[in-house]
Amino acid sequence: MSNYIINFIRYFSKQWILALIVVLPYIASSQNLPDKPNPQRLVNDYTNTLSPEEVNQLETKLVTYADSTSTQIVVLMVDDLLGYDKADYAFKIAESWGIGQKGSNNGVLILIKPTGKKGERGAFIAVGYGLEPVITDALSRRIVENEMIPNFRENRFYAGLDQATSILMQLASGEFPAGYSKNAKSKPKAFAFLIPIFIILIVLLMIKKGGNNTMGGGKNTSFWTSLFLLSALNNSGSGSWGNFSSGGSSGGGGGFGGFGGGSFGGGGAGGSW
Repeated sequence: MSNYIINFIRYFSKQWILALIVVLPYIASSQNLPDKPNPQRLVNDYTNTLSPEEVNQLETKLVTYADSTSTQIVVLMVDDLLGYDKADYAFKIAESWGIGQKGSNNGVLILIKPTGKKGERGAFIAVGYGLEPVITDALSRRIVENEMIPNFRENRFYAGLDQATSILMQLASGEFPAGYSKNAKSKPKAFAFLIPIFIILIVLLMIKKGGNNTMGGGKNTSFWTSLFLLSALNNSGSGSWGNFSSGGSSGGGGGFGGFGGGSFGGGGAGGSW
């Protein structure tokens, strides 16, 4: 009996150890995400990329707009995404901070990772539920590609953010500046039209293979695989989902009343350079 109990304990100890090995990295990562700033600010540069004067100018601009419209546009600059995709990181922060007003969900988060090798530097605009009809994924992508990344490549981060926030303000107010039509669609990349055809062919092959599979669960497996691929096709056009010192955001600005508990549903887009 004693040997049975010992073996039983050993077995479950191994299972717990394996579970902890899998779960702990995710717990550690979530704990390292930056907390809501105190005092709360709209411009949070944890990379010292912007000068204190640039931070204050941008903060004043965004606070003035938030005071007059209740729409909150937040800038967050970090050196490390902690293994997250830039979209996932942006939405986790936007939700945990509660950017925008509860009920209106009128928040926008501009996430910038200005450091790293080519392709590791990135930007993402996360849009709250309430603003998705006017700040669409296509318009968000256009802002990233036209206003932000070209400036960021030349290390003109303030200029890129100033231009991007001005357009976001207009869109959030129901205005559509030149080049930002309400019906704008993202420019298709070369050969992008072949992707749906390719995925459909894979789905058909999976279904056919599943139908000929005599093993149990063959059809079931091909169904879920097909469903996954169709879901990927449906989402292919939209945007994907450390050391945090106060940095340049420690300067003045002032006047911001705090985040209101807004929610985000996955709207937005990003890019890399």
